[in-house]
Amino acid sequence: MKLAEPIDVRGLLRTSPSFGIDEVRILCEVVAGPQITEVRQEVGVLVEESGGLGSMAVRAGIGLYLLGRHAKAHDLLGTVSDDGFGIFYDACSLESLGDNPAAGERFQQAARAGYDEVECALRRVGTIRRDGRLADAEEALKNVPSGSTSRAEYSYQMGCILTEQCNTAAAVESFERAIDMDPHHSRALFNLALENARHGNDDEAIRLYEQSLSRPPQFLGALLNLGLLYEDSENYPAAEFCFRRVLATDPNHSQAGLYLKDIEATSDMYYDEDLAKEELRMQQLLSRPVTDFELTVRSRNCLEGIGVKSLGNLTEVTEMELLSGKNFGETSLVEIRELLTMHGLAIGQNINKEQELEPTFAPSDLSPEERELIEKPVADLNLSVRARKCMARLGITQMGELVRRTPDELLSSKNFGVTSLNEIRGKLDELDLKLRND
Repeated sequence: MKLAEPIDVRGLLRTSPSFGIDEVRILCEVVAGPQITEVRQEVGVLVEESGGLGSMAVRAGIGLYLLGRHAKAHDLLGTVSDDGFGIFYDACSLESLGDNPAAGERFQQAARAGYDEVECALRRVGTIRRDGRLADAEEALKNVPSGSTSRAEYSYQMGCILTEQCNTAAAVESFERAIDMDPHHSRALFNLALENARHGNDDEAIRLYEQSLSRPPQFLGALLNLGLLYEDSENYPAAEFCFRRVLATDPNHSQAGLYLKDIEATSDMYYDEDLAKEELRMQQLLSRPVTDFELTVRSRNCLEGIGVKSLGNLTEVTEMELLSGKNFGETSLVEIRELLTMHGLAIGQNINKEQELEPTFAPSDLSPEERELIEKPVADLNLSVRARKCMARLGITQMGELVRRTPDELLSSKNFGVTSLNEIRGKLDELDLKLRND
């Protein structure tokens, strides 16, 4: 439903004879549009005038929930005992605050007070699952009232359970089914966006996050993730908008504040795309095997004998090391010089660079436990989107490769700021590891 003209927000919240599902749907559209400031003002006045009591307090509490003020919504709705509608939105507020046991109990109370029994039962399944009782959640989903399987919420809850069971493909199908039934099911859209982002489908993830935020309740996690995806695609104004929107709801949100500072710092940075392309070309060139080139049999055999397999290897050895190879003489050395010169390279040019990346430990010095630790994949750190993309850009896949890097090397990566650096430092501290030079 799209609003054709501005809504009388004051009348909707105050003088409307009833305040039920239809009125909340209209309020959702208003909150998602340009009249959100008017809603904030009217809800604030209603909170003061209601004194926390009566039907006006219920309306104000629901308004606060839709605005993302969950703690304040619970303050108003937590004492409601005979209004199923108000109790239901109190349960939603508690759910958003992470108090799953209390939320589950309030969903049951809402059903007893006359609110939609099926919806309450399905929402309660989610509180059981998030409380860590997956088997109980499965059982509760099987026992929800008849008619539930035709609801988008049923498919959403099934998708969440399948996700917990690591059945990603089936979970995605369930989330997609939920969205087919309700294109504005924000939680299903969020989870589907999350799966797409995990698999590198950034454009689709952005589209789904945007759709999930087109109607309240707008989850701060969706805004935060969308901001990071915008930032990674260099849409900095959109990223800044997302982080500021999070801070408008929660001024003390530390991550949003730090990400916003990174955005402001990024606006003064210059990203040299030509330089990045040249670096990529050089990486590809250095990785080319020497067998790709027309060398004499003697030169090829000599290089094989000393373990030189690529052009990059030739930039990491000295002429004396080459000459020390069996049957490798001045003629072969001249041949290698000419090959490298042809490609703008030189023997030994990357020796210092290679030394800089040498680990501060040798495998022989490590215990089996320490060796196992440095060989762990960096994916085990469960890094944020921004930090994961930095690891991918730098080709870092294992802990050992990460701890060989200095903080400055990480900070030189596109869109990688102090926030991400501190995140990685914190994760490494938990494993008693540090970056090089830290």
